Amino acid sequence: MRILHLLNHTRRLNGHVHAAVDLACEQAERGHQVAIASQGGDFDALLRSNNVETIFAGHERSPKRLLQSVIGCGDVIRRWRPDIVHAHMMTSAVLAWPACKLLRVPLVTTVHNEFERGAILMGLGTRVIAVSAAVAASMRRRGISASRIDVVLNGTIGSARVRGRSEEPQGLDHPAVVFVGGLHPRKGVPDLLQAFAMAFPHNPAMRLYIVGGGPHQGAYAEEARALPCASAITFAGPRDDPYRWMLGADIFVLPSHADPAPLVLSEAREAGCAIIATDVDGIPELLDGGSAGILVPPRAPDKIAEALITLTADPAQLSAWRAKSQVNVDHLRIARVAEQTLAVYRRAAGVAQ
Repeated sequence: MRILHLLNHTRRLNGHVHAAVDLACEQAERGHQVAIASQGGDFDALLRSNNVETIFAGHERSPKRLLQSVIGCGDVIRRWRPDIVHAHMMTSAVLAWPACKLLRVPLVTTVHNEFERGAILMGLGTRVIAVSAAVAASMRRRGISASRIDVVLNGTIGSARVRGRSEEPQGLDHPAVVFVGGLHPRKGVPDLLQAFAMAFPHNPAMRLYIVGGGPHQGAYAEEARALPCASAITFAGPRDDPYRWMLGADIFVLPSHADPAPLVLSEAREAGCAIIATDVDGIPELLDGGSAGILVPPRAPDKIAEALITLTADPAQLSAWRAKSQVNVDHLRIARVAEQTLAVYRRAAGVAQ
C-alpha cells in the first residue's frame, strides 16, 4: 500500500508528531511505501533512515498563503499517487480534502487533540481515527457519525523513534516522583506541586522531578520555590532522554486536566513505574481502567497526595503497583497500532476484511 502522511511539521516535543512518526516507520518496516509530507523538522533524518520518504509541503494558513498551500498539497498528492492519505493535524486535513475528493483518494484523519476547538474539521476524513474511546465519544457529540469513527488507542512501545535510546536510569534520590510533559495548564502541574507539598511531611526523603519545558515553566518554578519543600523539587527542563528519568523513578505522576491519550503513559509503563494519573479522557484506557495505575480525580491535589503517601510509606504497595503497570503492557506496542490502522485504511478504501 502507498501511504502518504500529512503533518504541519516533524519537530520534537509534540505528541501527535511522535505518534505519526512512530506509525510511518512501523508501516515502512512492514513493507508498505510510506511518505510524510510536511514543512520538515527534527525527525526527517530518522524517517529517511527507516525508508520513509520525506516531502516538503507548505502548511501556511494565512489568507494570503492558504490557496497556495492547498494547491501545493494537491500537487504532492497527484505526484505521489497514494492509496491512502492520512492527515494528523487540522490544517493537513483541510489542505488535503479538495485533492482527495477530486482524485478519489480516501482521506483518513486522526484526532489527537480533541479539546481543540477546530478538531471538528477532522470530520473531513473518509474515516476518522480517535486515539481513545473517550475521544471517539467527544467527536460523536460534535456531530461526526459513529459509523465513520474508528478507535485506535495510542501506543509507542517498540517504535523506531525509541530504538537505540539509553536504558541507563537517571541517577535520582529515592523515593523519586517524576513528571514528564509540557508545562502548560492542561497538564495540571500546580496540582502536583500542591500534592507533593501535602505528602512531603509524611516522608521527607521523597523527591519530585519535573521533566519538560513550556510557557509556564518559570511560573511553576516560582510557585515551587514558595513551598516549604522547595529544596526537594527539581525542574529538569526539556530533555532529549526523558525515558531515563522514568527508568530512574519509583512513581510517575500525570495530573492532567485534559489528555486524549498521552504517549508518555505507555513509556512510563514500559519503564516499570508505579503510576498515579487523573481519571480524564483517554488516561483510564491507557491504564487498563485503573488496574495498571492509580486513578484519581482531576484537580484534586489531596487525592494525589494520598496516593503518594500510600506508595512511599509502604514498599510492598510500591512494588505491587510497579508490577501492575507491566500487566498487559504489550497492548501499547506500536505493532498493534499499525495493524489496527491498516485495517482502518482498508475500510476507507472499501476493501473487504
